[in-house]
Amino acid sequence: MQDLKPTVWIGKQGCTETMIDEIMQQLKKRTMIKVKWLQNIEIDPKAVASQAQARLVDVRGRTMVLEKIKKTGKK
Repeated sequence: MQDLKPTVWIGKQGCTETMIDEIMQQLKKRTMIKVKWLQNIEIDPKAVASQAQARLVDVRGRTMVLEKIKKTGKK
């Protein structure tokens, strides 16, 4: 995960619907993404993961790693 570069940066406006949409779009292209946010912004990584329908893999400081939730094929 250290090789993974942040692809989403959450700025002054916080985690808006637009940011959640961007995270979801990126998770369609990749299985795992890294999200970083500014120091003066309070973010709840669990809430972001839940809204983006992703799995929270790791949080270190102001960086979180999200993974696409694998859909299981049920019959």
